[in-house]
Amino acid sequence: MNKEKLDIIRESRLKEISLRNKKQDIIKKNMGLSEDGKIHVMVCGDTGCQASESLIIKERLHKKVQENKLEDKVEIHQTGCVGRCEVGPNIVVYPQGIFYSGLSLEDIDEIVDVQFKNGEIIERLLFDEAKGQEVDDQYIPVDEVGFYKNQVRIALANCGKIDPENIDDYIAYDGYKALYDVLHMDRDQVIQTVKDSGLRGR
Repeated sequence: MNKEKLDIIRESRLKEISLRNKKQDIIKKNMGLSEDGKIHVMVCGDTGCQASESLIIKERLHKKVQENKLEDKVEIHQTGCVGRCEVGPNIVVYPQGIFYSGLSLEDIDEIVDVQFKNGEIIERLLFDEAKGQEVDDQYIPVDEVGFYKNQVRIALANCGKIDPENIDDYIAYDGYKALYDVLHMDRDQVIQTVKDSGLRGR
């Protein structure tokens, strides 16, 4: 693997997953589909949500998407903890950032039929803080929910946005770039880079 190949993978995958990074201020009830119809569903796969059957829900989503021949439109991915384990299992639907919580297997058919096929958001499945309180049929995207809005994530900056089992997602967010750079430095350059970084500890 060389830098040129990493750059090609990074640029290609960034285009494919860019809809997960679109900034939304408000979502309307009939905005359950993007203009091109593409949807990325991120299913929380942390231990809390797994205990609430999130992986079974993920399998059910895959099955219903296939049955309805929506594979070209809907991508389903497992992701890390989205941060509200007590209301799991949780999924976030991009590009809008629709935050569904407390899901059951029985809810999956409705999500596929009502949102994935017809573009309508299901209010009763939304996380409570994502339900618009001031204007009917207007909802709050996940990044604007009070719990997340003022957070500055560093180590977990990409959690919830990437599929940890998809190496191209990792590369898209500069995975292996530092390793590549270090392997093309001599020993003195590596030592100087660590000194310049200000890193401390063991």
